[in-house]
Amino acid sequence: MKRYTGDRTIDGLQVLVDGRPLDPAYGVRRISDKGFEWSYEGAAPAQLALAILADHYGDPAKALASYEKFMTRVVANFDNEWEMTSADVDAALRALEADQR
Repeated sequence: MKRYTGDRTIDGLQVLVDGRPLDPAYGVRRISDKGFEWSYEGAAPAQLALAILADHYGDPAKALASYEKFMTRVVANFDNEWEMTSADVDAALRALEADQR
């Protein structure tokens, strides 16, 4: 099970997956040139949402289909420090899908 973490420090933001820097998924779509951010809705949080989902799914098309809602419902609500497992990501995606019904 993967573990995604984010931390806002004096040296800047750090986003990791299993202890390694999370790829920003610019090859899928470049939404923000400023990297990642969270706790609000915008381009940098959308880039983080896309990166998490691209890594989680391993499928760019699935990540592109879900990242906007994932950003507004999940990433925009992260605290300064946050952690999500792949099971947490799956649960959030199921909740988003249920809301669409």
